[in-house]
Amino acid sequence: MKNLPDFSIEDQYDGVVCGIDEVGRGPLAGCVVAACVIIPKESRELDFIADIKDSKKLSLKKREYLYDKIMEHFPCAIAEISPQEIDEINILQASLKAMKLAFEKLNGIDHALVDGNKAPALPCDITTIVKGDSKSKSIAAASIIAKVHRDRIMSELDKEYPNYGWARNSGYPTAEHRAAIEKFGITKHHRKSFAPVRRFIEST
Repeated sequence: MKNLPDFSIEDQYDGVVCGIDEVGRGPLAGCVVAACVIIPKESRELDFIADIKDSKKLSLKKREYLYDKIMEHFPCAIAEISPQEIDEINILQASLKAMKLAFEKLNGIDHALVDGNKAPALPCDITTIVKGDSKSKSIAAASIIAKVHRDRIMSELDKEYPNYGWARNSGYPTAEHRAAIEKFGITKHHRKSFAPVRRFIEST
């Protein structure tokens, strides 16, 4: 059986534990999104929790289903950092800021589990966990919330800017997206500090 996230990390800490994850560090366009989720101990027996795992390993339909369930049953918060601010402060700082803003929307957290190896400055104890979305249910839930939220944003932007395939690639640097930049130029939603976009600007 494949290893699935569970609550073993959460159970190492007293008090209220949250999971924090971000989505969208790699795309050439769109915001970076972070989510913070608290799964209360008394809610762990809900049937859909068994399906919560790394958002990248779930089908679109399953992610959408779990997004609705997580939002309905658990305290959740979402934060976005715009492409313009990403260009100003860099993608790492933007990711950390999004995590901090999401955290600050929830109250009473004693310990934060943060995906990755870098953590935002938070007023509580923090544990960073590399590949945390495959180890912690709370982080996996946050990864689902962040990914679905961001994918929905990019699908909406795709209607306004249909040339770039954002509904399919979510702004990531696919061959289709890079070719569209060369053909149609860039939009206000592109990250000008990212190399493929910057190269296009410099070449024009």
